[in-house]
Amino acid sequence: MAEYKFPTEVVDLPSQGKLYPPKHPLSNGTIEIKYMTAKEEDILASSNLIKKGIVLDKLLESVVVEKGLDIGDIFIGDKNAVLLATRVLGYGPDYNLEVNDPFTGEPQKTTINLAKIQIKEVDFSKLSTKNEYEFELPSNKTKIKFRLLTHKDEVDISAELQAVQRLKKDKDTGTSEVSTRLRYMITEVGGNDERGYINKWVLNQFLARDSKALRKYVKEISPDLELTFDFTSDITGETEALDIPFGAGFFYPSE
Repeated sequence: MAEYKFPTEVVDLPSQGKLYPPKHPLSNGTIEIKYMTAKEEDILASSNLIKKGIVLDKLLESVVVEKGLDIGDIFIGDKNAVLLATRVLGYGPDYNLEVNDPFTGEPQKTTINLAKIQIKEVDFSKLSTKNEYEFELPSNKTKIKFRLLTHKDEVDISAELQAVQRLKKDKDTGTSEVSTRLRYMITEVGGNDERGYINKWVLNQFLARDSKALRKYVKEISPDLELTFDFTSDITGETEALDIPFGAGFFYPSE
């Protein structure tokens, strides 16, 4: 079978490769991806993949061509950088969308220049290639250990949440996304690394204020992109930083 060559691009990773052990394919701080083709557009148009919530995961797997890389190893911030580069290379930097004006509540059309998105500044001295971190809970000084999530973790979390939702069927019992992510993230509580204990502790003993503090710290140390833009209200003229919508719709530009 003939081997087809596609143009590729080398993308700088927010982690600079410092989350990966030596000799890992991404330890040099870059990743090679290919430009989107009709194949990737077929992925984005798949109603089945969209319904399952895995369309961006399949897109990621399709565009990454880095040799010797297990796609599941990519940390979330680096994954975001790959998806952003894929979007810009495929459709250009202009992202046209409609958002709710935070000052009036009215919908407003706006355009985001994706080329202006910067890599977030982090303290790289806090990062570990072992992916093991410590945090002291504000409420009672209990020490816990946690890890930063990877693409594989995100896939597993999504699958678990969907399985739980199917079991609930039409019952309106809310979502368990926050607690599920915490269960995947936390590896030890007060010296106890037994999985069953951690899962029960997260659900029954992890105080909301401690959970919030941990999530804030994780966000602080995690390499990523600055996924916000300055929104200016057409009605009031006021400006506020808003989060950039980064779901599947990110890859469906307005004509």
